[in-house]
Order: sequence, then structure tokens, then C-alpha cells
Amino acid sequence: MCAMSLLVSPWISGAFTLSSSSASSSSSNFSKFHFSLPSCGRVVCRAQYASNDLKFVLHHALDALGTDIAHAKVARDGFSSEIKRLSDIERETSISINRGVDLGKAALYIAAEDDSLISHSSVPLPVDAFIERLDDLSMDYCSHYSSAFRASPEIFFETLERYLYINKGFRRTNANLSESRALYLHSVLTHRSGSAAMLSLIYSEILKMLRLWGLLDFDVEIFFPHDSHSLPRGYHKQKSKESDQPHIMTSQSLLVEMLRSLKDAFWPFQHDNTRSLFLRAAHAANCIDRSNIVTESGFELASAKAAQHRLERGVWTSVRFGDMRRALSACERLILLETDLTELRDYSILLYHCGFYEQSLQYLKLYQDLESSSTEKQLSNSRSKLEEDAVAKLMVRLNLILMEEGWSCPTHRSFLGNNSEPW
Repeated sequence: MCAMSLLVSPWISGAFTLSSSSASSSSSNFSKFHFSLPSCGRVVCRAQYASNDLKFVLHHALDALGTDIAHAKVARDGFSSEIKRLSDIERETSISINRGVDLGKAALYIAAEDDSLISHSSVPLPVDAFIERLDDLSMDYCSHYSSAFRASPEIFFETLERYLYINKGFRRTNANLSESRALYLHSVLTHRSGSAAMLSLIYSEILKMLRLWGLLDFDVEIFFPHDSHSLPRGYHKQKSKESDQPHIMTSQSLLVEMLRSLKDAFWPFQHDNTRSLFLRAAHAANCIDRSNIVTESGFELASAKAAQHRLERGVWTSVRFGDMRRALSACERLILLETDLTELRDYSILLYHCGFYEQSLQYLKLYQDLESSSTEKQLSNSRSKLEEDAVAKLMVRLNLILMEEGWSCPTHRSFLGNNSEPW
């Protein structure tokens, strides 16, 4: 393979070069990953590397095409610096007592990067100004309910939730692509409407400030609702029950919840919500044996064809069909969080759809190597069997593409530079 490869993506306007030396460097960096499996059975990744060693595609591609990524890069660096503080203990620490990671700032860096990616604004999202808004909420609560600190914990929670959900009017929204602002902290602070994760974060930030000011003299926990309508509530930790345990949000689980919600909302293949995100993308890439599918509606077939048509035209985003840029950025940040092997696989198939075959193969190989070396396997089911088959087919296809002479110079129309996108 030549020293410099010309890459053209159907999702990205234009072409750029990526040296083979950087690709090999990326491959060597991948070997530094180490994964462990805790007793709970949830795969958790631990990596022995500097986070800037990972070679992600999104920023590099946009920069090579002349898109100003300065603000996006600053925001990504800010997010990375926050999550570097996540020790093993901090990862499992409840958000109501977290001290190491500034979750509010991490959430705002997520919002700042995505805002830069879609708005192309010359002005960055004012992270510090929104941090001040969070602090103002705590100060405003104190000025109105100072007597609550001398009352019982139950009265304290009652006044805090009256302040948040009635006085300030924060309400829960079941976020989706059309309500994506509910997934970004700055928008939730502005519009007072957000996901359960965002409301839990705001609740925890108020508790953090009250604790810093020495106004709380008892242990607090936040009940995170798993239904579609309830609001996060506080309770006295000494009175907690065993049934409350699944509803405790840790620093890691909150960050994962925020990023996976963004990944779900902006995944470019939105048809058939009964399948995993990976299977939807694999279906659009014809990496699924349709004989294994019991029924397939006309709508699903039409959606898959529409996804392929958008891909061929180089459309990054559309109102009902996700946003490739923000899906890629969510995947990259989830990989940086080091929590789940499947994030490598999901990122790989997005790179495949974007035409970055070499990078897609690297991430897919990394996923397979680490998954095969896991000391424990998750219970097999029909979905995982479909996913394993799709991974195998994608691996074969990528190897064939890379073996073919001239693979790196496909002819795709390019639209990013001159398209009008409905954001």
C-alpha cells in the first residue's frame, strides 16, 4: 500500500490524505487497551495509554476538508481532561457525592463540541457562563428556602423539588431526534426541559454546591427513574432500601447515559427500534442474512433504502434520519470513557458507511481481539448471534475492499461543502 492514501467518503465532501505511518501508529496504540470484567458481568474497559494517542477520524476529516474545528477540538480536549479524573473509585461513586469529576462541565463540553460541529459558529459555546447558571440555581434556592436546612431531610427534599420542578419549571422530556435539545445541558438550562439524565445532573450539581457551602449535614442519594415519565428525586441515604440500588446513578453511568442517548438520537439508521444500533447499520450495509429475519415490513425496507440513498448522496443529516457527525462524536467519546467493547464495533460500522475502510477494519479487529480474549462471555441470544454474523461479514468485506487495487479512490459525489442541512 502506498505511503499516502487518498480517502474519499460518501458522507464527507472532498478528499484528504492519511499516511500509512499514522495508521500503523494507530494500530500500535490500539494494542495498549486492557479490559477487565467486574463481578457484575458488565464489560468494563481499562486502557493504559494517553488519551490523545487514539486516532479518531471525525476531527481529522473535517479539518482536512477545510472546516474550522478549533472550537470542537477545545471542547473535546476539555471533556478528555475531565474524564481523566475518573479513577476506579470515582467511576462507581454516586453523582450525589461525586467530588473528583466536574460532571456539569463535562456535559457542557459535550454540548460545546456538538454545537461547533453543526453550527460552524465562529464563537464557541460559553461553557463558563452556563456553569455560572448552575451555580446561580443553588444560590437562588438558598435565598428562598434557607429555613429548609434546619428542617428534616424530607422537608429539605420537598422544598428542593418544589423549587426545581414548580418554581423554576424544569420538566422531563422523552428525548428523541426532534427533541434533541433535551439531551444538552445548556439547552436544558435555557428551555427548562430535559431528559432524566440532564435533570439528575442539575439536581446533583445543586447538592454539590450545598455540600461545599456546608449546608448539608446528612447523606443524600438521588433516585434515577427508569420509566418514561417520573422525575429524579432525592432521599435520605440512611433510609434507602435494597430496591433503590438499581436507581443510583454513578459518575460513569451518568456520562454513559448522556452519550448513549446522543448516540441513539443521532444514529443515521433510525428504522426498526427493536434492533440494536449496530444491527440497523449492518442491515443498511447488507451485512445481515435476511433469511434470519422472520418478518420485514415495507417501511423497514424503504427506510434501509432511504439510508443507503442518503449515504450515496453524501448527506450528513436529515430531520428524521439522524446525524452522522454527532453519532461519530458520541461514539468517539464513549470509546474514551472505556466502558464497553461494543462501542469499538459500533464506531467501526459508522466508519465503514463513511468510506473509511482502513480505520473501520482497525477498530473492528480491535473489537474482535478483545472480545475473544474476554474471560467471560455474555449469554448468547438471537440478537447477539445476528450481531456476531454481521461482524464476521463486515470483516470479510473490509478485507476484500482493502485487498482490491485502487480501493482508496472511490468516486462519490461530495456534498458537505455546499449542502443545505436542516439544523
